[in-house]
Amino acid sequence: MSGKTFEIDFNDLKITSSQIEAVLGYKEEEDRELVRGLIEEILIECRTITSIKAQYEIFKEVKFNPELKSVIIDSKNFQVKKIVYAQLKKSDTVALFICTAGAEIGIRSQIAMKERDFLRGYLYDVAGSEIVEVAADILQDELKHTLLESGRKITNRYSPGYCGWDVAEQHKLFGFFPDNFCGISLTPSALMYPVKSVSGIIGAGKDVKLNPYTCKMCDMKDCVFSRGRESRSFANHPS
Repeated sequence: MSGKTFEIDFNDLKITSSQIEAVLGYKEEEDRELVRGLIEEILIECRTITSIKAQYEIFKEVKFNPELKSVIIDSKNFQVKKIVYAQLKKSDTVALFICTAGAEIGIRSQIAMKERDFLRGYLYDVAGSEIVEVAADILQDELKHTLLESGRKITNRYSPGYCGWDVAEQHKLFGFFPDNFCGISLTPSALMYPVKSVSGIIGAGKDVKLNPYTCKMCDMKDCVFSRGRESRSFANHPS
């Protein structure tokens, strides 16, 4: 097992108001001046309130069970289900990862909502989700270049709670990291705190594939990021 822990400066994410607007569902021809000013204000705040941390661990001993559609890492059986299994099954190595934007942006979203400033609260929420997803893109790109040295390519990343993978398996995944690692903890119901955090698995091998856009593979119908991810999905991280 080997891995890497790192911190990411918010400015390195290069998130623009246009990215947030795309996630919100705005089209190019639509007027968004009112919301744009508020988004830009929030992004300026994010320079100082975010605490972006990430970690991945690489495992070279991995097995696959085609009947159960599961991945076995150090005797722990992850029942990732059909969609994720199909993308991972040609891997000879996997990485588990966690990533967070820190707690403050989620706290500010909650405060704004309690004060009935629903637009600001929602924009904090969307910005926090985009921050952690772009940070995870950076983590994934770092992993990709690390594994290229051994001739391996990587898959997309997949998280518990998506594509049929039971969110309760977060507990197994977090078992590979020290408690409160990167400042992230799990509730008994497997939800992460800070809420603007992601975790998951990435496959690697000579025969795997990194898809430019994978939302169509997923059976989750209410994911807000399917509106904005296609335009940015690994645009700066070609396979």
